[in-house]
Amino acid sequence: MSAVARPIGTRASLLKRFATMAKVGVRMMFFDKLKLVGTLVGVVFAVVLSNQQAGTFMGLLYKNRMIVERADADLWILPAGAETFGPGKELPMSDAFQARTVPGVAFADPVLVGAATIKLPGGGTEAVTVLGLPYPNYASGPWNLVKGDRSVLGRPDTMIFEDGDRETLGGLNVGSVREVNGRNITCGGFTWGMIPFGPSYAVADFELARELLRMPNDRANYVAVKLEPGADRERVRSDIRARVGLSQVVTKDEFAITVRKYVLQKTAIGITLGMSTLVGVIVGFVIVSLSMFSAVVDNIREFGTLKALGATNVDLAFLLLVQSVVYGVVGSAFGLMAVSQMAKGIRSAKLTLIMPPWLTFGTVGFMVLMCCLASGLALLRLRKVEPAMVFR
Repeated sequence: MSAVARPIGTRASLLKRFATMAKVGVRMMFFDKLKLVGTLVGVVFAVVLSNQQAGTFMGLLYKNRMIVERADADLWILPAGAETFGPGKELPMSDAFQARTVPGVAFADPVLVGAATIKLPGGGTEAVTVLGLPYPNYASGPWNLVKGDRSVLGRPDTMIFEDGDRETLGGLNVGSVREVNGRNITCGGFTWGMIPFGPSYAVADFELARELLRMPNDRANYVAVKLEPGADRERVRSDIRARVGLSQVVTKDEFAITVRKYVLQKTAIGITLGMSTLVGVIVGFVIVSLSMFSAVVDNIREFGTLKALGATNVDLAFLLLVQSVVYGVVGSAFGLMAVSQMAKGIRSAKLTLIMPPWLTFGTVGFMVLMCCLASGLALLRLRKVEPAMVFR
């Protein structure tokens, strides 16, 4: 007795339907290689545009807080109302002396920051930011020394300048003499990258910096505090705070956050580059959306065929989801490689693209999300496709 064929009463499971539509989606992508390349180029361009802006933004943020982050200090004593690291506000030198008496403090070094001008051999002047640090700790720098070492700061009338400004400062070399705020200073070495959002840092011994900046003996700009191993930071901070009057006592992380908020909210960096980054993201989304939507419209008959074969809107959503993930991941990979090469090509002491890991991984996730949103717009178009169109 022959078996009787029974009609299929149920659809395949969602997992099987997803796997099937994933294969179909990938094959559709690679069938039209020119369209594949065009869509990937759109994603790559979006990644490069947004990351170039974001990397520049992060680089400038870092330059404004690099002293805070790179300093060998656990706590900072700041003048009342100070929101950033720079010249301007002052605090009494007694704050440093009081901090040194607190149990658990390894050292408490005052720091001077101020503007100065250098006379050039050919005439004219250039501005620098004098950073005065006390011997022997030099807690706040200098770092990235490309010539010379910190010990040269112990020599009379000797400073360390920024290598990226050597030509700007009149062809400066080790041993060159320049007049800084009316005093002849010898160049003892060079740093690389110590350029904030303004004139580069010129590092001097604390007493030399005091004389150059004409700072009174009882005043300083900041105090960098280093704790002894095992010391309770919060207890030490509480003890220092009880002794320094109106001055603020903050941790390194708190100071860095304060500087970042100041830059974002009260300087042109936050407004200008922040808006540029946002525009880059919006333009990138438009490019990806147009590329994805164009890819769907160009294959509208193929999608109609799938509907004629029984594919539902959910199945087409699976297909577009897979394509979005592939476009987002592959396009991001190529885009990030391009940004990495760009960062190496333009790397300088004055401008550095900073790409932290969270930005790299976030770019991949964000591009996948943008591709999915763009596919969602395309899916609205596919919902109106009639299976009968393939027979016309």
